[in-house]
Amino acid sequence: MATEQRGRDASPASILTRLAPLARRQQALRAPHLGGFDPEPETLGRIGSLEVRLAVTPREVKKAQRLRYKVFYKEMSATADAATRLTRRDADAFDALCDHLLVIDHDPKGEPFRPKKPKIVGTYRLLRQEIAAAHGGFYTSGEYDIGPMLAAHPTLNFLELGRSCVLKPYRTKRTVELLWAGIWAYIRRHDIDAMFGCASLEGTDPKDLALPLSFLHHHAGAAGEWGVRALPGRRVDMNLMAPEAIDLKKAMQALPPLIKGYLRLGGRFGDGAVIDHQFGTTDVFVVLPVSAIGERYITYYTRDDAKPAN
Repeated sequence: MATEQRGRDASPASILTRLAPLARRQQALRAPHLGGFDPEPETLGRIGSLEVRLAVTPREVKKAQRLRYKVFYKEMSATADAATRLTRRDADAFDALCDHLLVIDHDPKGEPFRPKKPKIVGTYRLLRQEIAAAHGGFYTSGEYDIGPMLAAHPTLNFLELGRSCVLKPYRTKRTVELLWAGIWAYIRRHDIDAMFGCASLEGTDPKDLALPLSFLHHHAGAAGEWGVRALPGRRVDMNLMAPEAIDLKKAMQALPPLIKGYLRLGGRFGDGAVIDHQFGTTDVFVVLPVSAIGERYITYYTRDDAKPAN
């Protein structure tokens, strides 16, 4: 488990090195839907022409990686290495261990004289604790010491969320809601008790992000057995403004939509941010126990028009 990594090198590079051979074996053994044994994808939700479901083939995973490349590297400020530039895909060894949630538009605007084809417009990467425990740990442990949190909840089943992105024209309320409907269906299917992961603010200078970071520190910090601290040597203080100096309305406006969504659902944030120079972001740790999600949101994300799976 990730709790066993304390004292080991937990840098992203070292984790990926340990994971590479395991990931290749795991892809063959674990997920039949990635091996071509389940050709019939199961819809987890649908709104209009948009459908949310899991990737069912390696080709779909590659398409999700290309979408991530387009958003992270072309639109935003991530720095690509030679292999990433060559493949034009955002990929790492964790991809083979994860389920990949997709939002697919079945009626996209096509190019002239070309037939319309379904298009992947959003994605989320999901890693269950049982899989992470068997293969070296969670991606998040490269930035945060999550061991104490996991040890404090030995009977709970955790899910790591990551690599979320949506194509720019589709960054609408209904696309985000459909992603959450898919996540909620996945949570019910696998009896998940709590979600966590790294959420990002664009930019690598904490001074420019003082308002949103300070807001999260003072008003949405995870406490007690849910508290998680950034790794020594990577931790950047989030307490950059006094509580009385924070304009709450402006702070909320400065937060990315994903972080606002976590807050609305009951998410809480860890101690310290981490600068990710490769992706040009400042990361914060977020944890969301399923028990903290209000009944009105549970009802909303299982409403009939989203048609989630049972």
